[in-house]
Amino acid sequence: MFKNLSGSVFYKKIPNQYNLFFLTAILLSGCGGKESPSEVSEVQRPNILWVVCEDQSPEFFPMYGDSTVRLPALEKLADQSILFQNAYSPAPVCAPARSSIITGMYPITLGTHNMRCYTPWNPQNQPEIGVQSYSPVVPEGVRPFTQYLREAGYYCTNNSKEDYNFATPPAAWDESSDSATWRNRKEGQPFFSVFNFTVTHESRIWVNGNEPLSVDPAKINVPPYFPDDPVTRHDMAVNYSNLARMDQQVGELLQNLEDDGLLDNTIIFFYSDHGGPFPRHKRALYETGLKVPLFVKFPDSEDFSIRNELVSFIDFAPTVLSLAGIEPPEHMQGKAFFGEYHSETNREYLYAASDRFDESYDRLRSVRSERFKYIKNYYPEKPYALSISYRMNMPLMQHLMELSQNNQLGEYERLWMATGKPEEEFYDLMNDPYELENLAGNPEYEEEINRHREILEIWINDVNDLGRFNELELMEEWLVDGKSQKLPTPQLEIVYEDSLKVNAAPYDATIVWRSKESKAWNIYSQPIHMDPDMDIQIKVSRIGYEESDVVTFQN
Repeated sequence: MFKNLSGSVFYKKIPNQYNLFFLTAILLSGCGGKESPSEVSEVQRPNILWVVCEDQSPEFFPMYGDSTVRLPALEKLADQSILFQNAYSPAPVCAPARSSIITGMYPITLGTHNMRCYTPWNPQNQPEIGVQSYSPVVPEGVRPFTQYLREAGYYCTNNSKEDYNFATPPAAWDESSDSATWRNRKEGQPFFSVFNFTVTHESRIWVNGNEPLSVDPAKINVPPYFPDDPVTRHDMAVNYSNLARMDQQVGELLQNLEDDGLLDNTIIFFYSDHGGPFPRHKRALYETGLKVPLFVKFPDSEDFSIRNELVSFIDFAPTVLSLAGIEPPEHMQGKAFFGEYHSETNREYLYAASDRFDESYDRLRSVRSERFKYIKNYYPEKPYALSISYRMNMPLMQHLMELSQNNQLGEYERLWMATGKPEEEFYDLMNDPYELENLAGNPEYEEEINRHREILEIWINDVNDLGRFNELELMEEWLVDGKSQKLPTPQLEIVYEDSLKVNAAPYDATIVWRSKESKAWNIYSQPIHMDPDMDIQIKVSRIGYEESDVVTFQN
């Protein structure tokens, strides 16, 4: 064995004979009970496609009752889908929300609750508050749910945004890039593909602010928490126009699926990664920040129903596994709402959290039942409109700040711009869908307020809310001298002439391998069959740790 200058470890095969009985024992025990690709290929599993837009509330979509802009591709898809009226993110901003989607876990359990902790493009991250880029060490057993799909024979692709608030493990995807597509899979191989459309992101309000509009600003319905004036109407018109751009892109994607003969045998999800792009939407625990559009199309189904049950992003991972015939692992906090392992009961409550946003700290928690929402504000001295430099690029945010400073906001418009906030908020969503009348001090609702307060506290304890701890203390717990702990180099063992066994510690890590010519990493589950003249690379990964050195084995 020797190490080259790049740090990779190289092994050269040494002739070593083992009897057939020993090889058979290793093959049976080394895979940990997982099916081999040849076994799972015999199981018929559905293709699954996720169509994901960014920063959008259902209130902007025609299938949810807003006729401001036509979205023909999505309207056609929704007409053939099951539409959910109450789908929610557990966080009102992208990176924490996406961490819950990919794992089936709450961000506050994972340690991914601060926006954003993992910034590989900027190791300094937020130096003004002492927060460097880091990848939280997630609880044992947590993996991207796509790893389970790949182990079951799926070809998994992501095009192209990840943004999980941790470094993406190599076992997560066969492809994750701007060019990732189902088209590169093997013939007959089922696929799970994600396409993220970024044209509706918050930043596109100012980036596309001077582009032609698809709607007349004068015909827009302005919600009561915004001033009804030209600035508001223009930014809202830009958002509707971005939706129209996104719809065209979705139409092209679905046409590609149809051209490949796959439209009629693929389950299609459409959703947004959290609520709308505007102030009081994104980064807020109100319905405008948490509620998302969601509809699901099943092939050859005549179920085009509207469903009212409460659904959370943490339910997405177990649902996809359930649709693929894979039992969701016990550590997942969500419950499947479709498939072989779907839950027999609906959710009673939805929970959400918000913490640091870029350079500004806060901590809020909420619980929503069918009718009511309770919000706990841990820092009531802080304003709702935290000082976030990124958001100040939006004309509407600048406008709100100016109007507030000049005391020119109306009764409802000034609520979110207040210099502080109450310790508790309580809303009757049936009678107050915009959450404008705080009932926390109303004696008529005392019983419900107490009940929701207690339910929220139980949840905080049950899920081990890491937001109770200072972020710098968490970093000190997870990092050694400011760096993620490095996993040990995997150890190789030749088993018979053409098989290679890999051992790695700790147990909860994932071993991956590939040929030197391949870009995708395979998930190791049993001794690797070595073809003549085959060179392979092997490493170990776990979320929150630095990957091990790469071992190159030359056959």
